[in-house]
Amino acid sequence: MIQLAEILLEAHPTPFWRMLRQVGVEHAVGVLPRRPRDWRGDEADHPWDLAPLSVYQAAVEGEGLHLAVIEDNPPMDRLRLGRPGRDEEFEQVATLVRNMGRLGIPVLCYNWSAALGWLRTELAVRGRGGALVAGYDHRRLRDAPPPRSGTADEDDLWANLRYFLGRIVPVAEQAGVRLAMHPDDPPLSPIRGMARIMRSVDAFQRLVDLVPSPANAITVCQGNFALMTDDLPAVIRRFAAQDAIAFVHFRDVRGTPERFVETFHDEGPTDMLACLRAYREAGFDGPLRTDHNPTLEGDHADVPGYSPLGRLHAIGYVQGLREAAYAQPGRG
Repeated sequence: MIQLAEILLEAHPTPFWRMLRQVGVEHAVGVLPRRPRDWRGDEADHPWDLAPLSVYQAAVEGEGLHLAVIEDNPPMDRLRLGRPGRDEEFEQVATLVRNMGRLGIPVLCYNWSAALGWLRTELAVRGRGGALVAGYDHRRLRDAPPPRSGTADEDDLWANLRYFLGRIVPVAEQAGVRLAMHPDDPPLSPIRGMARIMRSVDAFQRLVDLVPSPANAITVCQGNFALMTDDLPAVIRRFAAQDAIAFVHFRDVRGTPERFVETFHDEGPTDMLACLRAYREAGFDGPLRTDHNPTLEGDHADVPGYSPLGRLHAIGYVQGLREAAYAQPGRG
């Protein structure tokens, strides 16, 4: 059965961490403890070094949550763009992977979205009942200048990814860590002159085929994949059959890659129950977390898409879907 997880955006335990355990969540998705004072260690350490990562894991597990994923990474743009200094960046990523292996943290979620990363042009669109959701409209960025880092074409990004995977996959195999590539968000290229290569189902198959290994896997961010295909359950079965899915972001959007808005989990165009049934049929038993939830009236979101009440609503909905998807014949 899938492992219901939720992301922790804070470096210290909060009441929301305890709420997660109270509503039945057992697994956590963590970020790197980036500020030294957050873990009381030597200021010379990086957040991906063993000491701060170990202390952060202890704080998570002290709240009864198992740290199953790190959804964060050291700086990687020199690696992505093939610039001087990429070998130093590689060593930082390799250090993180080795330390995750030592601590028993099994999945690293990363991306290959150079310079721009995750993009939204609107953060307060009125959704159902006036709830606040995020959206993207490519017309707002169509004439925007290139990022300060400059641009890269698709061939260069693929070549740099091949270089990275060729070196990091053996490290991950030895550490017992799975690398879970996240799609470009939005799955659109180019944006501001910068190519983006992780934007199609075929691109993810190419990724898996570049360095065949259980350590070279993917994050099925359903909101992005729903913009790549009309049959998301079939895509789930395709990659699960290759044992290529390490992590899932459970969310939905309405629109096209050029223009979309995020939705509540129970109102989007994707058949979310069919997706969970596809995971069940394929035997996927890894971590799944909700993502990009609307902000409800009276609630707040320090990070858009991550308000407490919106996340609790989504967790409850996923729990109900999971019961339906995994129900056995004759079960009451």
